[in-house]
Amino acid sequence: MERVRDVSELPKAHLHLHFTGSMRPGTVLELADKYGVRLPEALTDALTSGEPPRLRATDERGWFRFQRLYDAARSCLREPEDIQRLVREAAEEDLKDGSGWLEIQVDPTSYAPRLGGLIPALEIILDAVETASRETGLGMRVLVAANRMKHPLDARTLARLAVRYADQGVVGFGLSNDERRGMARDFDRAFAIAQDGGLLSAPHGGELTGPASVRDCLDDLHASRIGHGVRAAEDPRLLKRLADRGVTCEVCPSSNVALGVYEKPQDVPLRTLFEAGVPMALGADDPLLFGSRLAAQYELARHHHAFTDEELAELARQSIRGSAAPEDVKEKLLAGVDDWLA
Repeated sequence: MERVRDVSELPKAHLHLHFTGSMRPGTVLELADKYGVRLPEALTDALTSGEPPRLRATDERGWFRFQRLYDAARSCLREPEDIQRLVREAAEEDLKDGSGWLEIQVDPTSYAPRLGGLIPALEIILDAVETASRETGLGMRVLVAANRMKHPLDARTLARLAVRYADQGVVGFGLSNDERRGMARDFDRAFAIAQDGGLLSAPHGGELTGPASVRDCLDDLHASRIGHGVRAAEDPRLLKRLADRGVTCEVCPSSNVALGVYEKPQDVPLRTLFEAGVPMALGADDPLLFGSRLAAQYELARHHHAFTDEELAELARQSIRGSAAPEDVKEKLLAGVDDWLA
């Protein structure tokens, strides 16, 4: 009988993890108690039971409910030490799952009011990332993300800020929140600023809306990676374009099911993208609300899509190649993938 290798020992890169969504449930509960934050009952029940809240974001009401729970958790982050704890714990969780490189995504404007402003907030986050990386040994960088729900001018401000800290831990610029709101083209100036400053372009697309959203990210924002991108599976010509250009899709299977993008794990089109040659980087998205972290995404590929160990290893390689890690880090991780297979 063939040995089944432990996916938590497979070296990989984690390219789609949101800042607040990376928190441990126990941390949210402790901080809520510390600051007297009254969490929504649905969130408290989920955090104490270990069962993810029932979410369905395929309509705007469902997305609003998801955002309400997310914002409640974020309101528990109030002091620099809370940020340091979050980042340290995110690094520890990633290391347990075999991650050798993590790019954590954050919109610093969400934390600025409690941390002294936009620049202090980003500096606190970057300092926490540098400290956690040094102390744990996990390669870590930051992807600054603008919010589709806000004005494009806000995105330009964030892009300039991200470029200013490109040599202090910021490696990319993203665009998150409900893609049904805010056209990609409205944010083209912000992404041009980021790319001119040497940052990679990694907007969300092809999650809550279809293939057109992915095309917009390619055409208007010149994306080198796509957050999610799974709906590209509905358009064979788009799949070929992604494959030919080597654009990595940051696919988050558990998130897709939790938010109702697909009904069941086996419905997530991992096979379709993989066999079309589209590079993928499996990600956990928001494990706080979706209940599973990085290694579980590889287990899902194994159990629901019959990915062999060789194919799982190739997924890990794709995540590493799609990252902003230095070449020596990539080479070390890729060698580790080969060792895992040997």
